[in-house]
Amino acid sequence: MSHVTPALYATLAEIVPELHVHCAEPWCVIGSAAALLAGADVAVADVDLLVSHADADALMALWADRREHVYEPAGAERFRSHFARFRFPGMPVEVMGGLELNQGDGWHPVKAGRLTLVGLNGLAVPVPSIDDQIRILESFGRDKDLQRATLLRKLSSSPLRIVD
Repeated sequence: MSHVTPALYATLAEIVPELHVHCAEPWCVIGSAAALLAGADVAVADVDLLVSHADADALMALWADRREHVYEPAGAERFRSHFARFRFPGMPVEVMGGLELNQGDGWHPVKAGRLTLVGLNGLAVPVPSIDDQIRILESFGRDKDLQRATLLRKLSSSPLRIVD
């Protein structure tokens, strides 16, 4: 069973309302935080946000004083986006505007697919459906992503629930 840590909750409580206000296009949480919100038993070190390129610009302006300018994400040969990492109480937030993946056949956009809202103490947090999370994680192909996909596959096909 998943458990939202105080650090993750503090981060989501601060950013989710701002994302609902400042993002003009659909956005979602992906990666370990999304897997945990879907019910997988995973550790979460940061919050990954999949947003449009334009919304990434808006968030970079909104959160300019929180930006970590020296951070460089790993995997530049496989991933590219309009990227920024921000410091928030709890844990860092990584914004990936227009994320693209190269699996050896050129750059392709990473699509969230069907979004599901996870209720978290009054917050509505959009995450890809479990099937779409598995698809995304498997496409990334890294060991940590494949492990998360395996954990998500073990979940029942029941709809997402409110987590605590």
